Amino acid sequence: MDPFTGMCSWIATRWRVGALIACGIAVASLYKLSTESEESRAQKAEQRQQAELNRVASEISNYARRVHKRYPDGDVVISDLDLAHQLRKPQEIIAKALSLLSEQKQVQRAPVTGYWKLNV
Repeated sequence: MDPFTGMCSWIATRWRVGALIACGIAVASLYKLSTESEESRAQKAEQRQQAELNRVASEISNYARRVHKRYPDGDVVISDLDLAHQLRKPQEIIAKALSLLSEQKQVQRAPVTGYWKLNV
């Protein structure tokens, strides 16, 4: 008897056990999702959003360092729309991340409306 035939017959005789285990895992995960409170869902969503803002803020800082390294004589000034295109992120997230960086004194508004000076 070849090993492949033996393995196929073994699976054929025990498929019910595998199906039962898969159903048990599905039921357990559905139960966990259904018993999770709205508070914990909102808290997790807030944590994910904050983590995304921190990640985007870090990308903005890295972008500023790269541009300053390329052009060391001048300031790094960019519009939030151009920054959104450059980093491929929605403009709303970029604006929130720039506000976060502004609180940390890593960026400041430029004299031209819609532009930011990135401190390096």
